[in-house]
Amino acid sequence: MLLFLMIVGFPALLAYAAFSDLFTMSISNSISIALVAGFFVVAGFLHLPIAAIGWHIGCGLTVLAVTFLLFAMGWIGGVDAKLAAATALWLGFDHLADYGLVAALIGGALTLIILQLRKLPMPRWAIERGWIARLHESDNGIPYGIALAIAGVLVYPETSIWVSAITL
Repeated sequence: MLLFLMIVGFPALLAYAAFSDLFTMSISNSISIALVAGFFVVAGFLHLPIAAIGWHIGCGLTVLAVTFLLFAMGWIGGVDAKLAAATALWLGFDHLADYGLVAALIGGALTLIILQLRKLPMPRWAIERGWIARLHESDNGIPYGIALAIAGVLVYPETSIWVSAITL
């Protein structure tokens, strides 16, 4: 069960967050809560040293503080801040730069694509689909949770703390 939670649970929650953001332009707080709870369950079962858990908590809190400032300035959404922090909790400081870089690159590409598509007229079939119409509206933000989730899934296999536990 633990192996399933580690291999499937974390990526599945991130995938759910990405699709939720795509289709509804929102991410439920329950996803971030589940990610945080899952971290502590897995860390407990693996008997991670308290120091390692502390560093992961510090990473998550650091990302939460930085992303909260970005939220306060209106640059990102609050749920994006929480999702980034919950993901950083799993990845830790060792992989935080990779996560940030990958999220920025994917987020930048996603933003450029959506901004370009918003300049084009929408075909009739697209207008009839509410989620596409929401993405096309210029006064809506960018569903950046998609980039955060993809980056988390891409960086996760590189995290030695979890990969070594899986191979035991």
